[in-house]
Amino acid sequence: MTDTVTTDPPVTTDPPVTSRPDRPPRKRSGGPVRWALRLIVIGYLFLLIIWPTALVAQATFARGVGPVLDALSQPEVIFAFQLSVSVSFWAVLINTVFGVGISLLLVRTRFPGRRLLSALIDLPLSVSPVVVGLALLLAYGGRTGWFGPLLENVGIQVIYAPLGIILATTFISLPLVVREIVPVLTELGTDSEQAARSLGASPLQTFARITLPAIRWALLYGIVLSLARSLGEFGAVKIVSGGVALRTQTATLLVEERYQQFGVANTTTAYTAAFVLALTAVVALIIVALLRPSHGSERS
Repeated sequence: MTDTVTTDPPVTTDPPVTSRPDRPPRKRSGGPVRWALRLIVIGYLFLLIIWPTALVAQATFARGVGPVLDALSQPEVIFAFQLSVSVSFWAVLINTVFGVGISLLLVRTRFPGRRLLSALIDLPLSVSPVVVGLALLLAYGGRTGWFGPLLENVGIQVIYAPLGIILATTFISLPLVVREIVPVLTELGTDSEQAARSLGASPLQTFARITLPAIRWALLYGIVLSLARSLGEFGAVKIVSGGVALRTQTATLLVEERYQQFGVANTTTAYTAAFVLALTAVVALIIVALLRPSHGSERS
């Protein structure tokens, strides 16, 4: 009779779990400094932007709503805003088409002078609009301009005409669309486009189905900024338009002309036009603020 010895399986013991005591939250250093900086920034924006804009609104409705409606019903005011909207529409359309093309050229191709072209696009942001107006006057003036006499011989007037206002406004707002699209195209890369082309898609189909949907939020963002910039342009338009009422007077020129005249009615008209322009800019900023989250989520 033999005894069988049974051995228990080895018991594996896990290492003891040591629980770390909860660390106390770190105290943020410089709290009062941060609040002081925030108050300084808010105060700066209030004194520079919010308060003057509020004063314009207060001066607009100082005599009630009736004078404001009377000012908006004047033929000169209606024509000025119609001209501003028309000029802004064509300027934004031109900058949208050429802005997308220039962005694709800068990001997707390599050629001599690429950096110079990129620097020239930012020229309207660094040059005074008055200089832009003078440059257009020297180039397209009817008597002494380089191309003006030739164009007027075939019946095309540029200076002191809506066409000159469109050129000046287009020049001023040129970089806004390009500078919104270029970073998105750079981050997007070319993998999707190359895959579409390898599957037989034409360049137009690749742009319509791959590139354009990827940049649509940046494009819309640039369009809104370009529209707001075009509606508020003054310096270059002042030089090339002449500011003739019911002919070449935009809304910004109307504000200047009526404000310089005597009489409460003229002052009210100037404040009313300025308030409409300011309200348009605020609406554009709200649209831009609403587009930013969508743009970020689209890229992620």
